[in-house]
Amino acid sequence: MSDPQRAGVLVTPDELARLLADGGGDGDGPVVLDVRWALGRTDGHERYLASHLPGAVFVDLDTELAAPPSPAAGRHPLPDVADLERAARRWGVREGGAVVVLDDVGGTSAARAWWLLRWAGVRDVRLLDGGLPAWAAAGYPLEGGEVTPEPGDVVLVPGALPTVDADGAAGLADRGVLLDARAAERYAGRVEPVDPRAGHVPGAVSAPTAQNLGPDGRFLDAAALRARFDALGVHPGEGTPVGVYCGSGVTAAHEIAALASVGVTAALYPGSWSQWSHDASRPAATG
Repeated sequence: MSDPQRAGVLVTPDELARLLADGGGDGDGPVVLDVRWALGRTDGHERYLASHLPGAVFVDLDTELAAPPSPAAGRHPLPDVADLERAARRWGVREGGAVVVLDDVGGTSAARAWWLLRWAGVRDVRLLDGGLPAWAAAGYPLEGGEVTPEPGDVVLVPGALPTVDADGAAGLADRGVLLDARAAERYAGRVEPVDPRAGHVPGAVSAPTAQNLGPDGRFLDAAALRARFDALGVHPGEGTPVGVYCGSGVTAAHEIAALASVGVTAALYPGSWSQWSHDASRPAATG
């Protein structure tokens, strides 16, 4: 992968296989994290136990990548950094070590781990492009069962990636670009399966996360991503502030990863629509 910006965010199955082989089982290879999660499903751990990338450690998105939900904070509030550090050490993350995160849904859940670890100061974190299906399609092996690694020693310090609160999100919608990463029908307010009100933050632009991916579940190439974001009003190098939200701050992280792969830094609104829609003082736009 010759594009340094893209290579800093994504790793291909072939590249990951080489990194794992070069590690030689002596702990020098990347820690691999499996974030098997999807909205409305609770069988992520069972699917992981049945089949996963060799050596991959299961990460529970609801309990390890988020604080307990509340109407005031949303469905997936950012975890306390001390809790995240304990979890990361359980996963085997080492100070100065590399991490690769994956799932089986194009990275849309694994991106939460990518974003959180980057936000907490881990520099070398990448998404496996195409996830578990791409690994298997390339002919690499899978295994079953639980993986319990040697504990890591990583020290996490939050704040390495930008965030905004509800007021900040409203400001970005007014004076910058605020992208709504949910499906278009949720943005438009035609359906709302989980949150108390339908619609979107006034002034936000519909930018469904799924459109970062091709039919094969891999990220679009850099030219296609630049064209996509350009059409949404995001122009690399222009300096316009950009923010992203979704339902609860999970798939928005995927949008932020896609933006980072083409050189755009975007802020996450962690509370996202699950927080905004619970606050009766916040307006909701539809259409």
